[in-house]
Amino acid sequence: MDTIEHISPPNVDPAELHKFGALAHRWWDPQGDMRPLHEINPLRLDWIDRLAALSGKRVVDVGCGGGILAEAMAQRGANVTGIDLSVKPLRVAQLHALESGVTVDYRETSAETLAAESPAAFDVVTCMEMLEHVPDPASSVQACATLSRRGGWVFFSTINRNPKSFMLAIVGAEYVLRLLPRGTHEYAKLIRPSELAAMARQSGLEVVEILGMTYNPLTRRASLGRDTDVNYLVACRKPE
Repeated sequence: MDTIEHISPPNVDPAELHKFGALAHRWWDPQGDMRPLHEINPLRLDWIDRLAALSGKRVVDVGCGGGILAEAMAQRGANVTGIDLSVKPLRVAQLHALESGVTVDYRETSAETLAAESPAAFDVVTCMEMLEHVPDPASSVQACATLSRRGGWVFFSTINRNPKSFMLAIVGAEYVLRLLPRGTHEYAKLIRPSELAAMARQSGLEVVEILGMTYNPLTRRASLGRDTDVNYLVACRKPE
């Protein structure tokens, strides 16, 4: 399936846009509120590049925020489009790209809208740390599938929903260690790996790999493994 209907109203929570808009001015501060994103970015970038070989590929980063991953993929030789509906982070992303000399095409649009305009247009689709912030994650997954060409790669990352993830990702990260601003995540919006895998398959994608990502706040290092209890990544392909 290479086309979808335009979604109305948009698949967006205004409170989430406001939340991340308020953080825009510190997006590229590696010691600020986005520090965990800066510290996990090399790991997720290498994982994507290992599977999809980014150089020369046409890539769209869905929910790109201030452009941390989008810029990194462009530096690996990809032709990157970054999309988001939060205006302030997008402006920060555009300014940082100018300062760093990296070419990224940033657009204020949703995955659903771009999918209706440009189905099957991308070799690689990334949607990282976004699904837990939208009202209808299945709609976002379907849009990502539609954006991918046949044989293309689609990558997701999000947070599991269970007591352990509540204690570590919300209570621990936001309230105890203050790695993230309070209120960044809502437990009810978190997504189990089985749920995300089902959404992907229902959207016509094949699930290739599911990996857990663990982060040690003391060493400030992240690693990939089998533990999907909290953070996890899913790699999918669209059948030829």
